[in-house]
Amino acid sequence: MRVATNSFADSLVNQLGRLSVRQQQLQTQAATGQRIQSPSDDPVALRRVLDLQAESSTVGQYERNIARQQELAEATYSGIKSIKTVSDRASEIATLADGLSSPQELQAYAAEINQLIKQAAQVMNTTNRGDSLFGGTRLDQPAFIVATDANDRVTSVTFQGNASLSEVEIAQGSTITAQAVGANTSGSGPRGLITDSRSGADLFAHLISLQNNLLAGDTAAIAATDSGNLRNDEDNILFHVSSNGATQARLEAANAMAGDRTLSLEKSVSAEADADIAQTLVKLSQTQTAYQAALQSGATILKVSLLDYLR
Repeated sequence: MRVATNSFADSLVNQLGRLSVRQQQLQTQAATGQRIQSPSDDPVALRRVLDLQAESSTVGQYERNIARQQELAEATYSGIKSIKTVSDRASEIATLADGLSSPQELQAYAAEINQLIKQAAQVMNTTNRGDSLFGGTRLDQPAFIVATDANDRVTSVTFQGNASLSEVEIAQGSTITAQAVGANTSGSGPRGLITDSRSGADLFAHLISLQNNLLAGDTAAIAATDSGNLRNDEDNILFHVSSNGATQARLEAANAMAGDRTLSLEKSVSAEADADIAQTLVKLSQTQTAYQAALQSGATILKVSLLDYLR
């Protein structure tokens, strides 16, 4: 059977074209380290890679959420710790202010309590990235407003936030909030740091009462009422210390799990998409050799065929 010269030429051109494309694909894989450059390279693997990358993006958002909540948890703990310092000193003053204290000592204690109230209000009006830390979801205003009389003594401290807290997702189906609200008198929801009707806590009101009794020299009222109220405030603050610690531990665990999942996803994507460089270079060398052989054999055969034609 005689094969036409033009049929061989067409076949040779097609073969050289395929080898050229294959060389280009392998050269690109070797240069980029990526096995998949287009959907046609491996549609099934590409779908798996896209799914893995989508999950990786979601886990990345979880990690950012966790980092933000850790920042808020640390800022909240700093505020709780400062409030506990105020509470501890107020309780100490309530114990010191007994019937043996002179009027001058009681007046000095009252002045100190007045400053402690202002200090606590300043702490509770702390902001983080411009947002109120203890005002609930009312982020654009101070959590507490302090009113004073003509002698600059605090007469009232009013909460103007709310008892709502925003939660964020830190894992699939798992949400958390690292903040605490300044006050909650509703009887449900997050526990208030300063005021909470369930625990009997109302630190500002109790400090103002202590201040007034010190000014009046009423040590009996301090012993009978103020000291007990301050113990309620202290118990409530300790609850928040414990709650904050548990929240930070949970965030650390969630962050570790998210980090492990990110590494696992990266390995899975690499297994699907990365090229085996050593194997790719071997295939590239083989393809280049085949391309050169095709050129040489084609040149030889075409030369002979042309001489036959001239004869």
